[in-house]
Amino acid sequence: MGLHWADVDLDARMLFVRWTLVSVDNSRSMFNAPKTTGSRAWVALSTRAIEALQRQRRCQRRQQLAARHYDYLDLVLTRPDGQPLRPQYVLDHLRRLTVDAGLPAIRVHDLRHIAATIMINQGVPLAVVSKTLRHKNVATTIDLYGHLTPDAAADGVSATCAALNAADAQAA
Repeated sequence: MGLHWADVDLDARMLFVRWTLVSVDNSRSMFNAPKTTGSRAWVALSTRAIEALQRQRRCQRRQQLAARHYDYLDLVLTRPDGQPLRPQYVLDHLRRLTVDAGLPAIRVHDLRHIAATIMINQGVPLAVVSKTLRHKNVATTIDLYGHLTPDAAADGVSATCAALNAADAQAA
């Protein structure tokens, strides 16, 4: 929610994480730097993400034209008046969407876990998953998601066995 348009490069298909929006006493919001220096990094964007960002930009332009007063803060996600979204609003909206879709309750942070699970299950190398999630190192990713890689472990054992069988056959 702290993403600014200046940190989005649609042509390069990337965005830079520079800010987070945090709620203070559930009554006011403020921008902070991400928790770690590793969290301040470029993130690649999919075609779907780019299309969503383009729709968001068009929507904001319509809101700017329609509003009597619009605070242009260069934020990607805003209320109709240009002010930052409140974190609680985002959480409540996500809850409504999941209920409407017949899904179990999903927290905003769960979306990171869902993305990691999808990447790992699709065979994306753990180093890439780690960088995408902006973990400090791959060990953090393995600690959190290592249990999701039994197929990879089985593939590793099978590959080792095949290599040893090939070496035996060649030696014979």
